[in-house]
Amino acid sequence: MSFRLSLRTDRRVLTHALLSLLLLSLLPASLHAARGGGSGGKMEVLPSQKAAPAAVFLDTQGTEADLRRQLRLKTGVVELSAEIPQTRYSVAPVGSFGFTPQQGLGLALVSQSPDMPLERTAPAANAYEIHKLADGSALVVGFVSADLKPQLTPQLRPKNVRLALYSNPTEKAPHIVAVPLSKLAVDQMPHRLDPKNPNSPVVLEMDLQSSSNRQSPHGGQ
Repeated sequence: MSFRLSLRTDRRVLTHALLSLLLLSLLPASLHAARGGGSGGKMEVLPSQKAAPAAVFLDTQGTEADLRRQLRLKTGVVELSAEIPQTRYSVAPVGSFGFTPQQGLGLALVSQSPDMPLERTAPAANAYEIHKLADGSALVVGFVSADLKPQLTPQLRPKNVRLALYSNPTEKAPHIVAVPLSKLAVDQMPHRLDPKNPNSPVVLEMDLQSSSNRQSPHGGQ
């Protein structure tokens, strides 16, 4: 009786060992096929990079508050909640907007590290408004001259556009726009139109390029 029990046990151990060896021999071939090896296999592909959003130009008139409200409706953003009075772009909720001081935007663009500070309430009258879209992309809000409209229209825009983006509307720049941060290139910091007035509108000279030169920090909630 004990001999038969021992024989059955040995057979089970041997069977398990053979099955394990068989599975190990098949594993490399399965991995090779999953990676596209052999005929008819699918090739591995890198994930495609999300395209930057197009610039938004509102061809309308109104008060600054009304123009900003219309633009926010068009881009689908709401203000940061009262529970998040201050944050950074990378951790701000998607579909929201906040304000960054001129120095914050300037440093982010010059250093090409666009994770700028955001505040629910504008820290200064000449702070720039930033929209974080549903896909995590960033738009910088400002005001431009009327002659830039055709150059900011996607169908008519040349490869690169040189523009002056004002923080607030002026007689020279009455039209509100939102331009994709990832397509902006600057070589200088923004400056006030009236150096003696700390609340004077700020202007930032920049190039709006045809393709992204950096990736926006897409983190969000």
